[in-house]
Amino acid sequence: MENNCLNCNHPITENFCSNCGQKKYKRIDRKYLVDEIQYLAVHTNKGFFYSLKNVARNPGKTAKKFIEGDRVNHYKPLLLAFVLSGISAFLSFKVIKYGTIMEQYMQQVYGSEINRAMPWMHDSMAFLTTYSAATMLLLIPLASLVTALAFRKWGENYYEHVIMNTYILIYYTILSIVVLFPITYLLKDSSPTVFMTFTVFTTFVPFPFIMVMFYKEFYTEKSIGDIILRVLLALGIGCLIYFILIFSMAISMVINNPEMFMPKKP
Repeated sequence: MENNCLNCNHPITENFCSNCGQKKYKRIDRKYLVDEIQYLAVHTNKGFFYSLKNVARNPGKTAKKFIEGDRVNHYKPLLLAFVLSGISAFLSFKVIKYGTIMEQYMQQVYGSEINRAMPWMHDSMAFLTTYSAATMLLLIPLASLVTALAFRKWGENYYEHVIMNTYILIYYTILSIVVLFPITYLLKDSSPTVFMTFTVFTTFVPFPFIMVMFYKEFYTEKSIGDIILRVLLALGIGCLIYFILIFSMAISMVINNPEMFMPKKP
């Protein structure tokens, strides 16, 4: 039985099953654990850090190589984005404490009544600032639909745009961890400054530049003018969807809580 795969019962002639890819049976012993630890260390060094380095240097070229089939040395982009989102959330929640900063900011701007009148606002702000990378990760399917429409004649399908947008998010998250987090940590005693810095960094200010750089590296044969036009088209579609969602939420709030918008009686 040791010469047959224990997963699919296919005969094994090498170290791995040629049918399903499972490794040949080997009894778990000291050598097995040592080999697994060595594999984990080498794979992490050549996969995780290798991908981080390449994305930080050339996000568009890295995505292009991965999509075209150069994948053996790369950490899977969706998994890499998930891991970085977890690191980002930990730093936001435990180190910088965006939730506490947002609570202080809301009280300074709107007063203590804000927590009683609209407790959901503070909770929403705290969640979005703490888990911004994870929120963006969840929005990748929608963002990919937008970019697939904007770049629809340039050859890549929707699912390839999912990978491309994942690499954009990975680059943005690396930039946040390296640039945004140290700045906001140093300014954390001034909640209005932190709020303004976070808002500028996480809205549309850096994304046009990141997108233009990314797509120029990905589509090397296209002119910078064509890249900018397509990026502006994608941002325009994204803004339209955003305002539609905001308008729908506002209408829903008016319908469900009309007393919130009524003038208070003296």
